[in-house]
Amino acid sequence: MTANVGIVGTGIYIPENFMTAFEIAEATNGVWSEEAVINKLGIRKKPVPGKEDGTQEMGAKAALDCLKNTGVDPKEIDVLISIGEEWKEYPLTTSSLYIIGRIGAENAWGIDVQNRCCTTVSAIKMAKDMLVADDTINTIMIAGGYRNGDFVDYTDKNMSMMYNLAAGGGAIILKKNYNKNLVLGSHIIGDGTLARAAGVEIGGICNPINSSNFDEAYKSLRLMDPIGMKNRLNVVSMPNWYKCIDKAFEKSGINKSDLDYLAILHMKRSAHMDMLKELNLKDEQSIYLEEYGHVGQVDQILSLHLALKQGKVKDGSVISMIAAGIGYVWAANVIKWGGM
Repeated sequence: MTANVGIVGTGIYIPENFMTAFEIAEATNGVWSEEAVINKLGIRKKPVPGKEDGTQEMGAKAALDCLKNTGVDPKEIDVLISIGEEWKEYPLTTSSLYIIGRIGAENAWGIDVQNRCCTTVSAIKMAKDMLVADDTINTIMIAGGYRNGDFVDYTDKNMSMMYNLAAGGGAIILKKNYNKNLVLGSHIIGDGTLARAAGVEIGGICNPINSSNFDEAYKSLRLMDPIGMKNRLNVVSMPNWYKCIDKAFEKSGINKSDLDYLAILHMKRSAHMDMLKELNLKDEQSIYLEEYGHVGQVDQILSLHLALKQGKVKDGSVISMIAAGIGYVWAANVIKWGGM
């Protein structure tokens, strides 16, 4: 028989500091009002990093929270997949190994993966495939931190779609033959025509940081092709997203109409409501992350974590995690909560 893969539990780290809708509006020099930030962008407040909140460290703190919540011995972990962003304490260091060291997972090996804000859903697929394929792997932790909001220039009108970028960490543990909280099908779509439509423009090989662009570099997360990106996304984005959802349910052998909870990334309020309507879901069948903003790939873990605490997910619930990331990539999976 093919092994099953289940979710043991989650962990979250949220910094103590927050940026309010009023402060975001002020940072735009009045281009956006506080009311518009709340009602259109859907941000009441968002966590921002403190002095000790490095990307790797936030991932480690989330991992420690996950171990506390689940009671899993870190020595049981066979593999740690880092979903932390590339913007981290020290370039070219391996985030998974940092987290392994911090949590005492002395029997684990680690690997860093990146798929922008689709990284968690992608990593869950990778972890499931590894657990099914390799007899020596029984427990995998996925963990990482995010603080790409550091690069946002609030005076750049093109960047309003990224004013929600926040900070935090998330972790989730998967086990082979756990026999509950089963990870089922997933589907991912990529579009390479948008590979460089958005990114940090200054600081890489093509456009290195120098004495004349130093200050600009650290606020250079930009839409490098705003018109082309908008035109392309208008055509392909929602169809690709719904295709991912449809295919994930098809692979899972579950009817999409059985969906109980949508673990969705933060997006503008109208888009969130449109997606719930399209999927015939009520407001209470998701959590709008207006108190958190967009913590990148941590959003899906955060949404599930909050839903479990609030009783929105219970035994028998069918969950879909959905995500999209610049690059461009779309992803969805299906999880059946509770026993087999």
